[in-house]
Amino acid sequence: MARSRAPIPKGHDVDRSDSHLEIVGRVVKTLTDAGFEPILVGGMALVILGSQRVTRDFDFVIAHPRERLETVVDVLYEHGLELVSRLNDVGEVTATIANRRVAVSRIRLDRPASVHFCNPKTRLRIDLLFDFPVPAATLAEHATRTRVRSHFVRIASEADLLQLKKIAHAKRAAPGDAQDIAFLEARAPSDSP
Repeated sequence: MARSRAPIPKGHDVDRSDSHLEIVGRVVKTLTDAGFEPILVGGMALVILGSQRVTRDFDFVIAHPRERLETVVDVLYEHGLELVSRLNDVGEVTATIANRRVAVSRIRLDRPASVHFCNPKTRLRIDLLFDFPVPAATLAEHATRTRVRSHFVRIASEADLLQLKKIAHAKRAAPGDAQDIAFLEARAPSDSP
């Protein structure tokens, strides 16, 4: 059952960021308690590192849940997020699936490398990448545990973030990717004495 939504407005309510961080923190804790190790990647990881980048979502790489897919979907739905079933041409959410069992079936049928979840009321968006494009275990080896407000989040290392951005840039060449690469390269330690 798809639920149509208006696209997220360009000037959406920024005051929601504190509550968004709280919900994301609880989602991360619940996934971690369930045996998954969500690793924050993408734009929000760069924001935490000090980038001035503007982003609307949280991207996490997790191990592919396989037979535990229902557990992962339940965690997101228990926190008010629904599987995104449709995006418009600029990547804005236009429809979600309200029924979590239908969402699980859809993911099993489609077998995507990543899934998007969105809270239809607040527009909080969390994207889960299933061992894609780098396995979660590989990212976890160098990830840093960082406190964000009242929760801990594991963030991919800067070297891994740079690798992921280069992969993304090669595949889609989005304007923000080059900017993100420049930000990360500027932070990289120089090899000269």
